[in-house]
Amino acid sequence: MAKQLEGKVAAVTGAASGIGLASSEAMLAAGAHVVMVDRDAAALQAIAGRHGDAVIPLVIDLLDPKACATLLPKILEQAGQLDILHANAGIYVGGDLVDADSSAIDRMLNLNVNVVMKNVHDVLPHMIARGTGDIIVTSSLAAHFPTPWEPVYASSKWAINCFVQTVRRQVFRHGIRVGSVSPGPVISALLADWPAEKLAEAKAAGSLLEASEVAEVVMFMLTRPRGMTIRDVVMLPTNFDL
Repeated sequence: MAKQLEGKVAAVTGAASGIGLASSEAMLAAGAHVVMVDRDAAALQAIAGRHGDAVIPLVIDLLDPKACATLLPKILEQAGQLDILHANAGIYVGGDLVDADSSAIDRMLNLNVNVVMKNVHDVLPHMIARGTGDIIVTSSLAAHFPTPWEPVYASSKWAINCFVQTVRRQVFRHGIRVGSVSPGPVISALLADWPAEKLAEAKAAGSLLEASEVAEVVMFMLTRPRGMTIRDVVMLPTNFDL
């Protein structure tokens, strides 16, 4: 891949695995320095060991409000600037609402909605001052379809989809592009709550995406000419609608 992101600094949340890891590695391959944000210090150190100085590991528990507020200051301290934020961290709660644990609902809404809003809020002044920036949020196919087996998760993604579209309209005049990628089911830890038989059936039917495929779409969005915003990409396995 050409070094299309040479000289750029990106930050990716939930970067130690799944879509976050794939997105980070795609940006690294394109020449960016990547601040990889996650709670898993050991995983981040292992990734940094593979990729060298282009990776800046940043251990933050985004569900801790005080720690979450340190995201941009720590990025600027270690990298000096921020060109790209991929707000990717998220968790999944599926199944019937009546069976859901209320503390799990709180945790999921905090990470999937509140943390994303706070992270974007915190980086915007820096990007506005520089007159440029890209913000991409990992959303979900569930943001576009009232998925009956995941009302809590789908609701969080409907909320964040609205957030992306409204913030985009506020900040485009500052040279900042805001968009989201909305994949269907991706082979990642996010599917850990799926019933084993449902996961096996989906794999056998070719109804799951790879994280690397999502990362390719993220790179497509980031590398469009500055006058073009890809506001949302919905991607799903071809067999998923069968």
